[in-house]
This record gives sequence, structure tokens and C-alpha cells, in this order.
Amino acid sequence: MTFGTAGIAEFGKALLIPLLAFLLFLGIWEFSAARIQTSLGAVPGPVEVWKQAVNLVDEHREERARQAAFYERQDKRNAEALAQDPSAEVHIRPYTGKPTFVDQILTSLVTVFTGFLIASLIAVPIGIVSGLSQTMYRAINPIVQIFKPVSPLAWLPIVTIIVSAVYVTDDPMFAKSYITSAITVTLCCLWPTLINTAVGVASLDKDLVNVGKVLRLGWFTRVWKLALPAAIPMIFTGLRLSLGIGWMVLIAAEMLAQNPGLGKFVWDEFQNGSSNSLGRIMVAVFVIGLIGFLLDLGMLLLQKKVSWDKEAVLR
Repeated sequence: MTFGTAGIAEFGKALLIPLLAFLLFLGIWEFSAARIQTSLGAVPGPVEVWKQAVNLVDEHREERARQAAFYERQDKRNAEALAQDPSAEVHIRPYTGKPTFVDQILTSLVTVFTGFLIASLIAVPIGIVSGLSQTMYRAINPIVQIFKPVSPLAWLPIVTIIVSAVYVTDDPMFAKSYITSAITVTLCCLWPTLINTAVGVASLDKDLVNVGKVLRLGWFTRVWKLALPAAIPMIFTGLRLSLGIGWMVLIAAEMLAQNPGLGKFVWDEFQNGSSNSLGRIMVAVFVIGLIGFLLDLGMLLLQKKVSWDKEAVLR
């Protein structure tokens, strides 16, 4: 199979140009890093950061091996106890090892999706009602404009105090730090989805509105059959913005709330101050950026799946 001139040019645009740009970035990084000295030594270059990434993966594997051995020893002891006395009471103690970097990634993903889903379930219905009703839009618009620019660092102390006062139990299902982080993410995720949903529904073609009136469609039928399909692109724009904001907010929230996720990992490494800390923090930065990119890509793919416009392109 041979490539024509147009095919080669397209291949270059799609792969070679981004690859060359990334290699240039790595070269500038390597050149600059060795010339910047900090209290922990020189800024790590790409090779050192890669080594720290490998070390973090190795630490995760070692921790999982220790966890498996811990439960294996308990199973062995319990089996021996039951062999001597079939009526003996046996217990399995939970493993209390330190969360690994991979564990903290998973914790952050669970937390951000919790906050994002709660925000979406609130914002989309309110946005639909606001888009269909000028009265409702005028009522909530001042609230949106006041709270939309509020930083998560301002929300976090308020949320922490309220959660500590309300969530009082001797046997908590969820850690307070997790609830605090998730609610903070929710508060910052609400506004882009709400605004874009309202705008998308409000821009519904008037001819479609008139058709719905002529056919005497009920309110829910009009929303489901007319408003939602037309507003899907704007709704997903809001969802993408909300998820991106939520992911950024989460890192700061985890740092301050000490929820065991990527934010806490970065803070702990900063406090640790070892010679490897800066490299490990940079690994976390790249992982945070990569996950953010994949989350946005996932939302785009989901939009293509549910939208009537199958020609939507990834951009």
C-alpha cells in the first residue's frame, strides 16, 4: 500500500508534528532542569521523573504482595484453629497498610465522579426548567452569578464545618474527608452544566415549540422529545466543563481536607522533603493532566454516542 502526497501530509499533521513538539518539550525540560537548583537538589528531568514513576508502580506491587501475604497468614491461622475446634470463632482483620499511588488515583476518580454525578443530577433538571421558563431563569440567574466565581478554597472550610456538624456517627459508612471533598467538587461543578443546559433548551427552534403545542404534547413529552435532543450538544459542553473544573478542584480539596487521593499525595511529598519528592510530585502532575485529558475524551465519546449529530468531531 502506498501513500500519496496528501496521505503523507495528513499523517504528518496527525502524528509527526505533535511527536516533534513533544520531543522538543522534553529537550527543553532536560536542558533547563539541570540548571535549576532547589533545596532538594536539581529539578528532575524526564529520565528521573520516569524512574520515580517506575518506583511508584513497584511500590504498589510490593504493597499488594504484603496485603496478600497478610490475608494468607490469617487464613492459615483460622484454618488451623477450625481444625482443632470446629466451633471456634475466627476473624479476618482488615489490612491497614498505607495507600499506594495507584490506590490514591482510584480514590480521586471515585471522589470526582461522586461530586460530578451529584452536580449533574441537580444542574441538568434545573437547567431544563430554567431554559423553558423565563420566570425560573430570572429567579436563579442572580444566584448563579454570585456563586459561580467562588473559589473551592472558600467553599472548603464551610463544607468541612457543616459536614463535621451534620455527619456524626459512631460507624460512618464514608470518611468525612471523602464527603467534604465530594461536596466541594459538587458545588464547583454545578454552574457550567446548569448554564449550558439552560441556554441549550432556551435556544430550541420556535417551530419545534409550535409543533409541540399543535400536537398538544405534555410537558414531559416536550422535554424528552424536543428540548433534550436539541440541547444535547450544549448540555455535554457544560458537562465537559464541569468535569474538568471538578478534577482541578478535587486536587486542592484533597490537599486541604486530607482525603487520601492525588492531592494528599502531592501534599505529603511536599511535606516529606526527600530527594525524590520533587520527582514524585512531577509524576503526579503528569498523571493528573493525563487523567483530565482522558476524562474529557470520554465525555466526547459519550456525546457522540447519545447525540443525534453523529458527525460531531473530537476537538
